[in-house]
Parts: sequence; structure tokens; C-alpha cells
Amino acid sequence: MNSYLESFSVDSRVISAAADVEKDIKPYFAEIEKKEAVNQAKVLAAFRNHKISAAHFNPTSGYGYDDLGRDTLDLVFAETFGTEAALVRPHFISGTHTLTVMLFAVLRPGDVLLSVTGDPYDTLTDVICGNEGGSLKEFGIGYDKVELKNDTFDLEGIEKALENEKVRAVFMTRSKGYAWRESFSCGEMEKAAAFIRNRRSDVLILVDNCYGEFVDTVEPSFADLFAGSLIKNPGGGLAPSGGYIAGKSDYVRLAADRLTAPGLGLEGGANFGVMKELFMGFFMAPHVVAQAVKCAVFCAALMEKLGFEVCPKPADARNDIIEAIRFGKPEYVIAFCKGLQSASPVDSFVTPEPWAMPGYQNEVIMAAGAFTQGSSIEISADGPIRPPYVAYMQGGLTYESGKLAVMCGASAVMNSI
Repeated sequence: MNSYLESFSVDSRVISAAADVEKDIKPYFAEIEKKEAVNQAKVLAAFRNHKISAAHFNPTSGYGYDDLGRDTLDLVFAETFGTEAALVRPHFISGTHTLTVMLFAVLRPGDVLLSVTGDPYDTLTDVICGNEGGSLKEFGIGYDKVELKNDTFDLEGIEKALENEKVRAVFMTRSKGYAWRESFSCGEMEKAAAFIRNRRSDVLILVDNCYGEFVDTVEPSFADLFAGSLIKNPGGGLAPSGGYIAGKSDYVRLAADRLTAPGLGLEGGANFGVMKELFMGFFMAPHVVAQAVKCAVFCAALMEKLGFEVCPKPADARNDIIEAIRFGKPEYVIAFCKGLQSASPVDSFVTPEPWAMPGYQNEVIMAAGAFTQGSSIEISADGPIRPPYVAYMQGGLTYESGKLAVMCGASAVMNSI
């Protein structure tokens, strides 16, 4: 193994630190594996209950009517996530697209969307309040927000914001995005939702579930709708594209009408021959997510030992697959991403550079040598080039490959100091 580490230019200081921390984090892995076992049993039960067979993998084209695989995958997702219904489609191009469909499905001109976890992820800014492209703002849908208080829900601020009778939906983001804080557990969000419903039973609860699926043994089934991307956790690294929206049947149908056209809803949409990958990816997802969470714990322990502040810390509870490392200097963020990219299975020879990515407010650097473009469940790291200069690492199809990539990222930083 030492010859491989040498060929990857892993710094001796990193090798020594990695050996030390790997002994310390083994107990945390046992807890991750317990959750993985529960989630795997849950998925397998759904496959058994819906009698999945080779017939579900058949391709469809054109209108896609009577697509057995498509319709049954919806049922498998709904059962696994504990919801009335689900809309799972390869036609969603990203998490942002999926969330956009969810928002437009239930909001109408004159309504107000209230975010209670501060501003959502950067890419939703143009969707909500952009001045062009058909944003919610352009359709006369208002936006308000309540910032977090001490990194948790500001219940007093939420109660005051709910006095606006035009508030139609409350939006929560499970993952921390580009913030420096812990991500929310489903339990924390459910308590906030109960508080909201106790004061306004007429408002909808919408959740951005990206990066959170299968990290815990529960999903935000308390929400009226929640959404995510198949090239993140629930695709298991095998889905070539797609996303899902799950929740109450009436609202899922509205989302289907918005994705396709009013009246077409859930009944249309060819699968283009990707059903086997979608089913198999979902089946593999509990294991792949557990691998990614182990990579995040290792990253936290290694970078903390090397002297950097991390969030979450190695022993902290995990609510998504993201690990944040505060570097304090832009050159360290860039070095970490370049080092990680060098140990990616795809495009290892490519050098990532910060650039003005569509939908982001600052230049962003992204290391993503993935089999599927933009697949965050595969090993990746990114960060906006703005203070306090934090890199966000996520993914790892296998712990072993993710660990090596993190060591390469750490080595690039140590060599740049």
C-alpha cells in the first residue's frame, strides 16, 4: 500500500495522521452500520412487497403510457420514505430542478413562500427571486425568511412571520448547504413543523431533502412534500439522472402536473431504458450512503488532527453526507479540491479552478471526477471563494477510495502551507 500512497503523492504527515484517526473513529462506524442495516431492510421490504421483477426494467418511449417500472418505482419510494405517494423521474436534471417543480406545484400568484432556515441553497436564489427566467417573483409569488437563531429554528420569529396571511408554504432545508453549522435532523424539523401547524394549520410544509436520504433511519415524512436528487444519495451512484418528490398524494399529483402538463400528471413520461439503474441504485443507496458517511467522519477526524476546524466534528451526529472544513484562506480551499480531484476515478488529470457557475453568487471551485456528471454521492468537494473559505466534501462510493481522495486533498493543503 505504501507504494500506492507514494504514487498518489500522499504526504507522510497525512499518512501518519490517517493511521491514528482511523483507530479512533471505528466506534462511530458501528453506529453508521446499524442505520445502514435498518435502511437496507426497509428498501428490500419495499422491493418484496411490490414484487419487483425483470418486467419492471423494460424500456418505454413516446408518451410512456402503462409504464410498469415507472409506476412501481413511485410506490417503492413512497413505501420506503413513509409517504402517501412519490414522483420519481429521470426527467429531473438536478436537485434544483426538482425543488423548483415542487415550489411551482403548490404556490400561486399572491402567495408568500416563507423559508425558516434562512436563505436556501445558492442555486435556488434565481428560482425564488430572480428578475428573469420565470422566477416565483415574476409570477407574483412573494418571499420571506426567518434566519436561524443560535443555529436552530427561531420559533418566535417564525410565529411573527406567520402573521402574514399570505404565507402559503413554509420551506425548510435539511442540509446546511454553504453555511457553517450542523445540518438538521428529521426530528428537529418535525418539531418545528408541529409548532408551525399549531399556529397555522393552512400552510404547507416543504422540505429540501438533498444530501440527507438514508443518513438516518427516517425521512421527513411529516412534510406535505419533500424532494431530492437521484444523482445524490437515493441514486446509489448508479442513477444516470433524475429526482423525486414525495409526500401527500394530492400535492404529488400537482407536482406531476407541473413536471409534465396539467391533466397528464403521473400517467406519462417514458423511462428511456434507465429503470434498471434507478431500481438498482435505490437498492444500493443505503450501503453507498453509509460509505459516504464513513468518508465524512474520516475527513473530519483527519483534517481536525491536521489543525483545521471541521463541521460536524468526528463524534457528532450526522444528518447529511457533507463535511465542512474551514481553511481560512482561498488557496487552501483550492488546494484541497485539486488534491481530491487528482484521486478521482474519472478526470483525475483535470485541474479544477474557481469559476462563475450558473446559479451561484460567488465564484465556486468544484472537484468532481464522477462517472455521472455532477453526482455528489461520488467523491466530490466544492466551495464558494468567499470568507471564511470553507470546502465542503461529500460522497465516496466506497470508503477506501474516498479515504484515499481525502488524504490526497489533505496532502495538497499541507504542501501549500
